[in-house]
Amino acid sequence: MASLKEVRNRIVSVNSTQQITKAMKMVSAAKLRRAQDSILQMRPYAQKLGEMLATVSAGTETATESPFSRVRPVERVLIIMVTSDRGLAGAFNSNIIKAVVDRIRTQYAGPASRGNVEILAIGKKGGEGMARRGFKVDTRFMDLYTRLSFVSVKEAAEAVMSAYADGRYDAVELVYNEFKNVATQIIRTEPYLPIASAQETATTRTSTVNYIFEPSEAEIVNELIPKTLKIQLYRAVLESNASEHGARMTAMDKATENAQELLKELRLVYNRTRQAAITKEILEIVGGAEALSA
Repeated sequence: MASLKEVRNRIVSVNSTQQITKAMKMVSAAKLRRAQDSILQMRPYAQKLGEMLATVSAGTETATESPFSRVRPVERVLIIMVTSDRGLAGAFNSNIIKAVVDRIRTQYAGPASRGNVEILAIGKKGGEGMARRGFKVDTRFMDLYTRLSFVSVKEAAEAVMSAYADGRYDAVELVYNEFKNVATQIIRTEPYLPIASAQETATTRTSTVNYIFEPSEAEIVNELIPKTLKIQLYRAVLESNASEHGARMTAMDKATENAQELLKELRLVYNRTRQAAITKEILEIVGGAEALSA
């Protein structure tokens, strides 16, 4: 049985940990509200922009001529992996890492065996996790969360778009956590490049519409495609940011509850140990008194 001092030290330690988890839960709750507002405002815009591009490109042939629409045999792959900079968020980061590894093994085993799969890490945890597993990791935008804004995400999107247009990659995919609610995050794997061709998007339309373009078809489509790609990545980062705070809030709430249960058990052990020590002292006193009187 542990001594009173050991049990007392454990109680102090668990109590301190519980205070930390409570504080972290409160901080995550405050950050979650702002992150949730941001993604709820972004979703309708991103969805409408995607619909606009699909509608316009379905009625034109200009989209097929874009460098971001070129379909090539898949030999070199880039996976944009969105995680977080910090842990203590349950399985938030490990689930993304597992999803990316499974995706590479099942879908891109050939390119991976030739060393042609690269990871663009947004968030330190994902980059560090994939580097430990021996994958090529582009760390240029790994600390993007320290300066999270559309401008910083736009730089990452432009770097990916430029690399694809230059033929460095034949396919680009996006893997992130989509925010559903505080307790639920959904892992999404989406194609990023090449974009859907005009013929593919046309199959979703029930009728063909003739458009009058101003200033011109080429200018509108060439402006919409890069903007849509940048917004798509920005939305994924905002989704992941909100998901991270929700996951951490849930994890810290559970940790606080577990600490409370552990404190109850430790206090029970402490009281029993203290009672046993008192009983032992009483028995020793009684035994000594009987020995003196004998």
